[in-house]
Amino acid sequence: MPAYLALLRKDPDSDYGIEFPDFPGCVTAAEDMAQARELAEEALLFHIEGLLADGEPLPKPSNFEKIMADPENRQAAVLLVQVPDADLRKSA
Repeated sequence: MPAYLALLRKDPDSDYGIEFPDFPGCVTAAEDMAQARELAEEALLFHIEGLLADGEPLPKPSNFEKIMADPENRQAAVLLVQVPDADLRKSA
C-alpha cells in the first residue's frame, strides 16, 4: 500500500488547505482536521485514478526530509495518506 505525504496549512480565519508535493495540482480544503484527513484521501485517490486512466506513471513517494527541506514547507503539518492497492488495481 503506497503512502504519500500531504502538507496541511491553516491561516487564521481560513479552512485547512491540503496539498501533495508529489502530485502538483492535487489540492483540497476542509473545515476541520477530521474532514481534512478524509478529503485528503479522496483527493489523492481521484488524482491517482486520473493519472492511471491517462497512462501516466505514479511518482515514488518522496521522503519526509526531502519535502521538509523546502523552506516553504517547514510551517506545514504533515499527514501520511495511504492509497489501498486494491483501489489502484481497480483503476488501472
